[in-house]
Amino acid sequence: MDVIGLVRTAGVVGAGGAGFPTHVKLNAKAEYVIANGAECEPLLRVDRILMANNAERIVRGMEAAMSAVGADKGVVATKEHYHAAVKALEGALKDHPKIRLHVMKNTYPLGDEKALIHEITGRVVAADELPKDSLCVVCNVTTLVNIAGALEGIPVTRKYVTIGGEVERPVTVSVPVGTPFRELARYGGIKGGEKDHALIRGGPCMGTLEEDWDAVVTKTTGGLLFFKWDHPLIVRRKIPIGRQLKLAQAVCCQCSQCTQLCPRHTLGLGVEPHKAMRAAAGGDAKLLGNINGILSCCNCGLCTHYACPMGLTPSVIMNIFREGLLKQGVRPSKSPGPVKAEPDFALKRIPVSRLIARMALGSFDVDAPLDEKPFMPKKVRIPLRMHTGAPSVPVVSVGAEVNEGRKIAVIPENALGAEIHASIDGKVTGVNSNYIEITGREA
Repeated sequence: MDVIGLVRTAGVVGAGGAGFPTHVKLNAKAEYVIANGAECEPLLRVDRILMANNAERIVRGMEAAMSAVGADKGVVATKEHYHAAVKALEGALKDHPKIRLHVMKNTYPLGDEKALIHEITGRVVAADELPKDSLCVVCNVTTLVNIAGALEGIPVTRKYVTIGGEVERPVTVSVPVGTPFRELARYGGIKGGEKDHALIRGGPCMGTLEEDWDAVVTKTTGGLLFFKWDHPLIVRRKIPIGRQLKLAQAVCCQCSQCTQLCPRHTLGLGVEPHKAMRAAAGGDAKLLGNINGILSCCNCGLCTHYACPMGLTPSVIMNIFREGLLKQGVRPSKSPGPVKAEPDFALKRIPVSRLIARMALGSFDVDAPLDEKPFMPKKVRIPLRMHTGAPSVPVVSVGAEVNEGRKIAVIPENALGAEIHASIDGKVTGVNSNYIEITGREA
């Protein structure tokens, strides 16, 4: 079976957020395939629900991925308090001796790819390396379900999304790719709109403050979280960059607590947010220290949301420097020797319960049960770039009748990308360089 070819044809990409084309990821040699079921971001529920309801398909996707990369070890990593998921996975793995279940404590950000590899194998992926350099391939559990679908000729057309925060009906639902956020806000029973609520696309720590409620669900969307504008999480995100830099100059006491608790620092990757704060305060990039430390930041936000005793935003400052370096073409350099995690690495893991309390999210940490009835919008707008690489190229024109699953855009020649398929039955009513619009037949 041509697993890589089937995955390419189905348009499978990393569903955990990065969107890297999976057919490219599987074109490697590895010892381990690791299923990431940690879902470390607070409030999101997609992965645990998927594991509880689709454990056998996750295992099938794992077997296919292991076959593609030649791995003889498979590990499904999840958290101990996902009781239904653990039970389902234990049952699904009974007859699969090459795949084991690894159950973890509920700490943040254990879903980070490099942290997960270290947790499973004890290996550290250096700043200039990829997981495959440590003979590991990591796939989100949703990605594995999509790989299982690809083996059956089923392309990626839908995405499970958690609708949470300050909504009347916290829920997790399967929606067509291209569904507008505004419709899901109504589905969750939100009172008011943009004037009353802010929207975070993704999780509260690493997600993006989304001002356009007409933006749409992509293959990587995992959650839509709504909060009042005066919630501390939103107030902090709305601080202008210029003011954040002034606060760093005036208030940062260089206690280095942001660095001491940084997960990538404890992995031995040299991430030092306090030096970024020092460089910002002094207006001198030479104070950044090792550039690898900036480029290795995973933007987990722990330094901002938990570590800083002064309420500053080291993660924002780190991201400013990181984006600037990447725009200049700077890339991580080779580490001079083996990279080793700190001996007390595990002692510095932050319980998610404490993170939730610190971020004033306790009242929103509730069940968002799966709605068994798939959501169906009247119209979708499917982005041509919702993955790492080049935008896909449309192969349909306005007026074309399409059914869900029909290929509507392909990978440009000799480029990194992913194929895209219609997510509903209907007529193509718009095609441009950014998206393909499809209006349902019953609209």
